[in-house]
Formats: sequence, structure tokens, C-alpha cells
Amino acid sequence: METFGLLPRGGAEDAMKEIAVKTAPAVVEFGAGRGYLTQMLADCYGIKNIFLVERRSYKLKADRSLRQNEGVKLERLRIDIEDLNLHGVKALSGSPYLAIGKHLCGPATDMTIMCCLHELHNRTEEKGHDKHQLRGLALATCCHHLCQWKHYANKAFLSRLGIVEEEFHAMTWFSSWAVDGDHSSHDSLDSEDTSSEVIRGTEKPDPEIVGVERIIRGIPGVERSALGFMCKDIIDTGRMLWLRSKGLDADLVSYVPSDVSPENHLLMAKCRS
Repeated sequence: METFGLLPRGGAEDAMKEIAVKTAPAVVEFGAGRGYLTQMLADCYGIKNIFLVERRSYKLKADRSLRQNEGVKLERLRIDIEDLNLHGVKALSGSPYLAIGKHLCGPATDMTIMCCLHELHNRTEEKGHDKHQLRGLALATCCHHLCQWKHYANKAFLSRLGIVEEEFHAMTWFSSWAVDGDHSSHDSLDSEDTSSEVIRGTEKPDPEIVGVERIIRGIPGVERSALGFMCKDIIDTGRMLWLRSKGLDADLVSYVPSDVSPENHLLMAKCRS
């Protein structure tokens, strides 16, 4: 995030200089959970204006620790990202902000970027009224198998690739193979076959379904993993290109090696000055 220009390179020291001249951005964490990601950023960069977006209620939150920091203003927004309108957050009015998220499962990533870009579009449409100032975003994508066609941000990109809704659903299913802990094992496939047999009971098996199952069984684990990563890459690339089409500088990076976590994509974007 420092390299991309979303955070000051000098850490807390340079961040405090920004705060001194009142240019430091607020942080809006989407899918914040207990808020520990923001706490780490606050500890490292001296962030003072914090908004945590989370629809669930949690115990053992970082809120108390954050509020103990001098000058910190914290507001929890208990709302679904899909329903969030940043224009309605009065405490954020007039403040530059950075959108972040560490565990935005499936469609939550799409909802977040559309929430931020909808707000940005509205701001630019309102002449002479700079209500909010999105500086950029950094979102760790995950759980691609939960992605939904109706929420996906860049259907036009998929259409150009010849991918329609049915193929998209297949891609999301295949994406789970990328994070299979043992790519040499057929246990998961065996369990899927067993469960499908139980559901069908004594009914005559559908030849087409049986054929697909046999094909999948024949794919080596390493190849299944590679296919899963390809599907994840396509989904995230579409998101990145959508952000670029909206006038942002955007990129996809790996924030940890894949042997540490296969869920290592970080989608970053920065508004052009």
C-alpha cells in the first residue's frame, strides 16, 4: 500500500506530518469484523478517523483499544454493504478516505467497489460540492466460490470473453479447487459423488451428470488447482479492469506468497489527482 501510494512510506512519522496539515485520510473498513485490521493500520500510521462497516455484532472487538488512542474518532456502521450509502454518513462528510477490507467474501468485494465508486460518481456529478474524497482502496479478495452473477461488477468483461451466467457459476465452483489443501486427494470428489447418489436415491442417474463426474475425477489434483487459480484470476482481473474503466489507477498484487495462503490477492486502486 505504501508502494502504490495509498499510505505514507515513512510509516507513523510521515503519517503524523499528514495529520498535522489535516490531509490524512479517514479509513473505512468494509467487512470489518472485530476491527483488528484497522487497529494495525492505526498503530503503524497514526490513523485518527475510523469507520468500521460490519453487519454482524462481535465480542472482543478492537474498538476499546482504538478509542484509547489519543484523538481517535471511531464510528461503527452496522449495515449490509449492499445497503450502505456513504453520503448518509455525516461524520465522513468532507473527509478524504481510504477504503480497506481483509475478508470480503465473494460478492462483498463487488458491493464494496460499487459502493465507493457510486459515491465517487455522485460527488463528481455535484458541481462545486466535494462532499467525500475517495483516495483509493485496498481489498483482499477471497471466497470466489461465493461470488454471484447479479452482484459481479464487470459482466461486460466476461461477455467479451464469451462467459455468460451459467459459465460464471461454473467458474465460481471451480475456483474452490485453488484452495484445496491436498490437491492430490480425491476425497472431496468422492464425497461429492456420494452425496449426489444419496440425493438421487434409487432414481436412475442422469447420464450427463455421471459423465461430468467421471471427467472431473480424471483431472489430476495439480491441474484442478491450476484451473481454480485461473478462475480466481479472471474474476479479480474483471474487477481491476472495471476500476480502471472508472478512471482509477488499479492493480492486482499478491500480498503474501501462495504457500503461506492461496487467498493472497490484493485489489488496489488509487484516484488520479
